[in-house]
Amino acid sequence: MLWLYLLAIVTVLTIVLRRVLRRQKPLDDELYSKKVAIEHVQTGVAWVREDGTFGSVNQSFAQTLRSTAEDLAGKEWYKMFLPETYSLAREAYRQMLLIGVYSFDASGQRVDGSKVWLNVKLVAAHDHKMRLVGHHCLIEDRTRERELEERIQALTCARPQLTIVEKRESARPGSPATAAR
Repeated sequence: MLWLYLLAIVTVLTIVLRRVLRRQKPLDDELYSKKVAIEHVQTGVAWVREDGTFGSVNQSFAQTLRSTAEDLAGKEWYKMFLPETYSLAREAYRQMLLIGVYSFDASGQRVDGSKVWLNVKLVAAHDHKMRLVGHHCLIEDRTRERELEERIQALTCARPQLTIVEKRESARPGSPATAAR
């Protein structure tokens, strides 16, 4: 009779365990698919631990900083910015803690020492009990756009432009500008 009770208990435990594992499998599949999607997204994505170090970095993030994901893991996240923008990064972090999401533009520094302009979005990350466990750092390389803007501004400042009035006067045959020539 005792063996019948033990068999019943083992059967119930087996059924419960199967149900739990069936529920866990879709969650595992979902987490895996999100990880794969993050790895292939064009924007740089990194998870930063609560202590301020990179937990994980996708390939796009590492390429933007001309590094590898393995080299960035464990390094302090704010070190990707230039020292003069550390205070901007700290303030952005404070704002992110208050409102959950915060975006800003800042100049950064690649591993090789070159300068990069970044559009940065910080998103607070919480566990299932809503405790802060770090944040997600999404970056987009805006260096090319920034360089083009600076070139356009330099060209427009360097070349004197005629005003509309001067253009109209020089176009009329009897104008003082034409007579002076």
